[in-house]
Amino acid sequence: MQILIIAIMGFLPSFSSCSRMIDHEEIKSEIKQVERNFQETVKSQGVAEGFYIFAADDAVIKRENDSLITGREAIKNYYLNPISNKAYAEWTPDYIDISDDATLAYTYGKYKWCFTDSSGKISNFQGVFHTVWKKMKDGSWKYVWD
Repeated sequence: MQILIIAIMGFLPSFSSCSRMIDHEEIKSEIKQVERNFQETVKSQGVAEGFYIFAADDAVIKRENDSLITGREAIKNYYLNPISNKAYAEWTPDYIDISDDATLAYTYGKYKWCFTDSSGKISNFQGVFHTVWKKMKDGSWKYVWD
């Protein structure tokens, strides 16, 4: 019996190393950086490309009149319009939360959307955003809802 107990005790450390503790604060920092990278990509490569790059294949965005745009390609096409070509957005998450298993996260905060109309007038509006992030198999984070 003692040999069995010793054998089991010898295997326990290897099992516990398989289930590592998740540092939620570290994951929140990772999501905050993903949000920054998303914003910088929108600013440097344009709205359509930024929203395309950070979208999961089955991502959904909700826009004016509660319309839903589904899928990366549809989201990119939605933003390939003259107003979006001369637009940029600024945002910062005020809140970030992570699922217990660290495979989903959500953020919300304030945003400002700025654009130049056909007459050259710069306009902006502000609001609140809500984004849901999903950890992909390759370890990257992509939004599934915005």
